[in-house]
Amino acid sequence: MRWSRDEALIGGRWIRPGATIEVENPATTAVIGTSARSGRAEVEQAVAAAREAHGSWSALAPEERADHIDAVLSELRRQREELIEMTVAEVGAPVRVAATWHVDASFDVLASAARHARTLPLVVEQGNLSLHRRSAGVAALITPWNYPLYQLATKVGSALAAGCTVVHKPSELTPLSAYAFAEATLRAGLPDGVVNLLPGTGPEVGAPLVAHEQVDVVSFTGSTAVGRQVAATAVDHLARVTLELGGKSASIVCDDADLATAVRWSVDSCMLNSGQTCSAWTRLLVPEDRLDEAVEIAAARADEMVVGDPADLATELGPLTNAAQRAKVTEMVAGAVVRGARVATKTTATPETGHFLRPVVLTGLPVDDPISQHEIFGPVLVVHGYRDDEDALRIANGTAYGLSGAVWSQDSDRARSLASRVDAGQVFINEAEYDVEAPFGGWKNSGTGRELGVEGLLEFTELTAVHL
Repeated sequence: MRWSRDEALIGGRWIRPGATIEVENPATTAVIGTSARSGRAEVEQAVAAAREAHGSWSALAPEERADHIDAVLSELRRQREELIEMTVAEVGAPVRVAATWHVDASFDVLASAARHARTLPLVVEQGNLSLHRRSAGVAALITPWNYPLYQLATKVGSALAAGCTVVHKPSELTPLSAYAFAEATLRAGLPDGVVNLLPGTGPEVGAPLVAHEQVDVVSFTGSTAVGRQVAATAVDHLARVTLELGGKSASIVCDDADLATAVRWSVDSCMLNSGQTCSAWTRLLVPEDRLDEAVEIAAARADEMVVGDPADLATELGPLTNAAQRAKVTEMVAGAVVRGARVATKTTATPETGHFLRPVVLTGLPVDDPISQHEIFGPVLVVHGYRDDEDALRIANGTAYGLSGAVWSQDSDRARSLASRVDAGQVFINEAEYDVEAPFGGWKNSGTGRELGVEGLLEFTELTAVHL
């Protein structure tokens, strides 16, 4: 299927900036559509439209805003199958991953935002104080290519629930689901200007949008390097900034854990979405005396993974999203091998067409090697041995990142103690499941602020303390 668009959504109307960008299917390298190439003029118009709409939108009762979010969600649910097909085509995500982690998870996030809009008290009496939460204003939402619909849902749901109006800039690599969302807002009857869509590049749309003095909140997901630029630009006009950036998360397997279960589960986490997940557990830490056994289990699991056509239900890993990302990951692995890393995985065959890469398990390098310190953003797991719990924590916390992590132990008190000392925004114990109510964000170079849950909504509010 081909999805060809050449418009931006501004103030409830589709306008044509006059140029387009081609969208590639990373599994076939075929062009499957186009999107508009917006620029500075469209940024000015979209921010003005969002500013004009903000007064009436923020003045709505929270329950009315929740009704609007639910209406958009209902429209999206009606086109679930097309959204899955679209995600498979533009991201290269395997169809099962696209259904569960891209589309259905997005629905859950939007439903959560609507619930919080209905239940979160925006005025709280506290002694002789009355604390008032109000919309922060116009929000610029900048989303990445790895989870385009999900990342939009995490931002736009909370922003709308809080009373913000938004200008959304999707990645130029994966803009199709952004169009689907924007169309859903129109069908749902969202007021004009509440949601504006500006497809385009970072320099032409992202930079002037972040720098715009009428933007009050910037919510950005992407690399740490670009996140620093976003923060530096936004601070000039003192916009609030939420940054969801990179990760180098560790899965700590204690000596009393079921090694096979913990290792296989960790491999699956690392390889989800072809390794293009910022919170993936990309470092596996195991007791020194079981290192060889753990590496063998990890390599066996990685070697058995099905890499291929993302539309096939049997596929576990699709392609990386673009050629540049595949080249970067391949170069990082090659550099590690030159420095002495051992590649434990054996299977190497991939489809001839597309940006495919087999899962890789590496071991044999010190914990401060670049392959264990820098985000790879591909299907690469690094395995290290540790001496004791304190050494495991030292290694886990010994990077510039702090986004996620895991602890595996049959002793719940031990697991909780270790998890509470991992420098990360979220930590999973054993087979704990993802929860859309859990605030998501990172420590250190993994970003600032939180998404999801009540905390995610509060990022789009300002606080006034009224003294009584």
